Amino acid sequence: MANILLLTSSPRNDQSLSTKVAKSIVHAIEAAEPGTTTVVRDLGANPPPHIGADYVEGRMLAATERTPGQQQVVGLAEDLIAELMACDTLVIASAMVNFGIPSGLKSWLDHVLMAGKTFAYVDGAPKGLVTGRVAYVVQARGGVYTEGPMKALDFQEPYLRATLGFMGITDVRIVNVEGIAFGPEATEKAVAAAVDRIPGLLKAA
Repeated sequence: MANILLLTSSPRNDQSLSTKVAKSIVHAIEAAEPGTTTVVRDLGANPPPHIGADYVEGRMLAATERTPGQQQVVGLAEDLIAELMACDTLVIASAMVNFGIPSGLKSWLDHVLMAGKTFAYVDGAPKGLVTGRVAYVVQARGGVYTEGPMKALDFQEPYLRATLGFMGITDVRIVNVEGIAFGPEATEKAVAAAVDRIPGLLKAA
């Protein structure tokens, strides 16, 4: 039995290919592990607000010392962190936007990367506190970024691996849906290839 947190982030809503493949991963896990619970957070339709002064200052204060505005924004971050900590399987659907991740997903990461909650410094070195979890990351890209001349412009996968790893999530399994800007046939092949990879990903050690 798994506890899944599914994060979708595409501005394309139901037309999103990253969401489609991510949901296929969730359905495969649910089929393999009866009793699985799944929480879905749509960061495209309902993104967390960009962090501001209330968040930056409020997270450094005790709850009793925060202003109402600080209580609200830090409370949201703590809710998102609790949601993350409650899962053992994280599934992220990430479209590539201007060579990086969607702003809603970036804002979610800005909220959950909190010292003392998801990471700490031990003897001057960072230590992730969100350990023992696996993350499946579906990346939809208009072009091809895993190889060739566009590879140097891929700031999506390196950033997600780095931020997840910083929190202690080092078992990150990537599924790419690439070349979808090259027409319907290329898109169909990319989605099919991604879905075909799912059984192997679930069995990966």
